[in-house]
Amino acid sequence: MIMAKYLLLKHYRGAPEAVNDVPMEQWAPEEVDAHMRYMNDFADRLKTTGEFVDAQALAPEGTWVRHDGPGRPPVTDGPFAETKDLIAGWMIIDVDSYDRALELAGELSAAPGAGGNPIHEWLELRPFLTAPPTITE
Repeated sequence: MIMAKYLLLKHYRGAPEAVNDVPMEQWAPEEVDAHMRYMNDFADRLKTTGEFVDAQALAPEGTWVRHDGPGRPPVTDGPFAETKDLIAGWMIIDVDSYDRALELAGELSAAPGAGGNPIHEWLELRPFLTAPPTITE
């Protein structure tokens, strides 16, 4: 069986609005704890099936850097649309089908949020680019 890796992106904004769209900074501490427990339990379950690769939350800070000649990398905080404003974190899964990736993304979307209710947030599901098959004669 050939497995395929997918990236599940969690967005701060830029995605369609979630059903339970209360920003995390407005949640009660126990709601944040319940959300994190759900995320950790989800990852632990995928570790047992061999489908989990990695997950990380991102800090809101970030900087744009570009090469501008030796010893002179310009650094700016804008005016670009920045991933620090958009992407909250990610999970990488390694599954046997696109349908399985959709199933897991849908389940992750139901993590609890404010009031203990599922967020039903939109997650961006992106396959990893793979090398083309090798042709032999």
